[in-house]
Amino acid sequence: MSGHGASAADGAQKLAPVDVVEVSGMVDSIVADSIEKAIIRSQGNGAQALVLQLNTRGAVVGRERMAEVLAAIADSKIPVAIWVGPSGARAYGLPAQMLAVADVTAMAPGARIGRTGTMLTVNDAQVSFGMADDALATGTLGFLEAREQKALKFSTDDRGVPVLRNMLYALDSLTIRGTTLDTVTDVLSSSGQVTREATTVRFFKLGLVPRLLHTVANPPSAYLLVTIGLALLVFEFFTAGIGIGAFVGAVCLILGCMGMGAIPMNGVGVALLLASFVAFAVDVQVGVPRLWTGVGLVLYTIASFTMFQSVDGLTMRPGWLSLSVCISSVALTFIAGMPSMVRTRFATPTIGRENLLGTTGVAVGDVSPEGIVLVDGAKWHARTNRATPLLNNAAIRVVGIDGVTLQVEPLEGAAKDYREARSSH
Repeated sequence: MSGHGASAADGAQKLAPVDVVEVSGMVDSIVADSIEKAIIRSQGNGAQALVLQLNTRGAVVGRERMAEVLAAIADSKIPVAIWVGPSGARAYGLPAQMLAVADVTAMAPGARIGRTGTMLTVNDAQVSFGMADDALATGTLGFLEAREQKALKFSTDDRGVPVLRNMLYALDSLTIRGTTLDTVTDVLSSSGQVTREATTVRFFKLGLVPRLLHTVANPPSAYLLVTIGLALLVFEFFTAGIGIGAFVGAVCLILGCMGMGAIPMNGVGVALLLASFVAFAVDVQVGVPRLWTGVGLVLYTIASFTMFQSVDGLTMRPGWLSLSVCISSVALTFIAGMPSMVRTRFATPTIGRENLLGTTGVAVGDVSPEGIVLVDGAKWHARTNRATPLLNNAAIRVVGIDGVTLQVEPLEGAAKDYREARSSH
């Protein structure tokens, strides 16, 4: 800790900064790379320590890749601290083993660590939490339990580390690898009182594109995006061609596939997912939910439970809430919503008989005695008296309707007077 009497501004500037990197969500290749790059960056930018703010429920990378991350932390030339926070944060699965190789570890009240599985081997030695190995392998520990079993390093405060600022206080005066950290100084406030001022903190996060790719590389996100994308493409492709829905569906499908590419997937489950939407498409074409809609729902439900593989004993399948919402939404969409939209989109207004009777048009090709006529811009199947056949482009008048077939006659020289035909009708 620096000496007394410095002003707040001068005191903070005299201390070397501390870098903080947020590690949240599933640890994928993007997050693994960011941790390694952060260590290299902090070693060369004058930082006195690197703090990883950890909140993750597992990793989608393999054991070998995770072991490389742990090795980078263990071999760092500057102290690496891990704070599992804020309150409610989790460090589960393979990423939790980073706490065993970090120089300083701490937890916020309400945070939990554990479910580490089989310990990795780093630098020819197996990672270990000491006496807490067995408890953390399959179970989880809160702050007090982890502290009692000595799973944390240099964490002596009974209250834990509730906020990041307290993490800087916890690092102050610790000697790590022969270097004593100096992260807090006593400063003289404007009122003349001596207060504690923490060193400058430099925050680093993923860039916009890596953050987007990291977000979709999450089982619930990938599952939802692929479902929305396929549903929109089925609707647009089998009903109205290419539109806004098709564009949105294509974007969702691309992002969902990118996410699934970073997650261990079961090929059979993915095939069942695609087959389910092929089945849905059969009934979408006719606008009525039938047998194939039921087949699609069964295939989609099976795919939802089987297409995500486990990583080191940790299931990658979305939670029950996500599964229930998606399955229910798909069922509602293809049983009620999609057929209704298709029928509405292609519904043809009904034209009254009285409106057609007496209207004129032209023959499209010969009508002798049946053919096609053009009336009010629409083509109709028509029939005329054998005694008055109509040639192509001949002017006609509608004198009757038989279902969807118009009964027509020449505009001039008809064998039957129009007024008589209408009165008899």
